[in-house]
Amino acid sequence: MEYIKEIHINEAIIHILDNSSEEPVINEQYLELNEDTYKFLLRHVDRCLKDEELKYAVFNQERNIVKDLSQEYLGGQNSLLEISKELARQMFILMKSRGNIASGDLLIVSIATEYGPMLGIMKMDYIKNYTHAIEFVDNKIGINIVPQFTGLPASSQKIQKCAFIKPLQEGQDFNLLVIDKSNNKEKDEYGSNYFISNYLGCTIINNKRDITKAFYNAAETWTRNKLNEDASTQEIVRSTIQKKLKQEDSIDVKALSEDLFKDQYEAQQDFVQFVSASGIDETIAIDKEWVAKKLKRVRLKIDSDIDLYINEETYDDPNRLEFQRNGDGSINIIIKHIINYIQK
Repeated sequence: MEYIKEIHINEAIIHILDNSSEEPVINEQYLELNEDTYKFLLRHVDRCLKDEELKYAVFNQERNIVKDLSQEYLGGQNSLLEISKELARQMFILMKSRGNIASGDLLIVSIATEYGPMLGIMKMDYIKNYTHAIEFVDNKIGINIVPQFTGLPASSQKIQKCAFIKPLQEGQDFNLLVIDKSNNKEKDEYGSNYFISNYLGCTIINNKRDITKAFYNAAETWTRNKLNEDASTQEIVRSTIQKKLKQEDSIDVKALSEDLFKDQYEAQQDFVQFVSASGIDETIAIDKEWVAKKLKRVRLKIDSDIDLYINEETYDDPNRLEFQRNGDGSINIIIKHIINYIQK
């Protein structure tokens, strides 16, 4: 996967899309990118591009306004201000036709990255904030707390829907990066795909990170379900898979199952079938950067009453952590050479 680390914001515009209004409030000016505004936008863009829910997508073949407008801008045929107005109008039309799509601001941002320019579309749903209200009653001051529903997500909060669109070129693996999370109302009413299907007109495709993540989760689910009373074999399966993920560029699921379960043919078959039923091919290309991030810190939930958080270096060091097999399916986990500890 393309992990974007270098981001520069060129220009940005924001429009107001309030479901209680008959028309969107269309901005006629670019945002002033002072130090505070620039930091606020950069943090949101950076968080989105690092989000685990970020997906690859390709535009569908049929004509789509978002695709056409984005390429007009990225191809230098129109200004960000003009194309952003139509992008906002199209989103507002969709919001009014669907009913329960959350009100918010639509941020359109032009960014430069190490992989080239991108056009960002970020739907910033309003959040509920509280402020004080001062009233004078009989010449006396009264102060109450009242809710406000027009607050934008703080830079520490995650955006629910956004897209980062690339200039279209022949032979591209993907055309855009997309996040499409849904609140409960949207899930109940429309499913989770109005943003992808109706607005962007694109189709999600798997990338190396998604495939690696899906395999890791499928293997863990199988281990929990099939070996729930055999901690010794659980440890062998988990440690072997983690070693493969760190050391290999790809994993052959069938060969892995044979390595894990030796002469246990039924266990081999069951593992392979479960992974296949999870939509994963027999050979998996590993996303090494996702693995490094995922395994940087290991959490062990032991029985129902112990939680351990262990960094990768300590987890792999037999001089600090040891797994002892008792021969009855149970194990002892020994933490060694403790010099100091604190209680929280």
